[in-house]
Amino acid sequence: MPRLLIVHHTPSPAMQEIFESTLAGATNKDLDQVEVVRKAALEATASDVLAADAYLLGTPANIGYMSGALKHFFDTIYYPCLDSTTGRPYGLYVHGNQGLEGAVNSVQAITKALGWKPAAKTLKLTGPPTKPTREAAWNLGATLAASTY
Repeated sequence: MPRLLIVHHTPSPAMQEIFESTLAGATNKDLDQVEVVRKAALEATASDVLAADAYLLGTPANIGYMSGALKHFFDTIYYPCLDSTTGRPYGLYVHGNQGLEGAVNSVQAITKALGWKPAAKTLKLTGPPTKPTREAAWNLGATLAASTY
């Protein structure tokens, strides 16, 4: 069964709402053949990454950078996964009030070095989640789950 790994840092109600929307999209009934594994960024391991076929990453923008938790995730999985996950699809959502581009660029630099390929446009979100925001997050989750086939 194909597997999608969702690695997220969810420190706020807004991030939780976005995460839940991506999860709903990834686990919708049309994609019931995909196993969706969700891990907090500080809990995800190289074994989780190696066992997955695609990745969905979620982070707040913290002073123009990804969260420390997501950076820690990358620090722990980088070398163990470097040669074994090349070409796998990934998606990204980032939420913050400012510094979104810096956060996006920092994640993209690492995923490019890992050889991961973007499967969807990065979702950049500001302010409280709205219905269109939740729909975009749902679509991102569904797209990433479908990319595991």
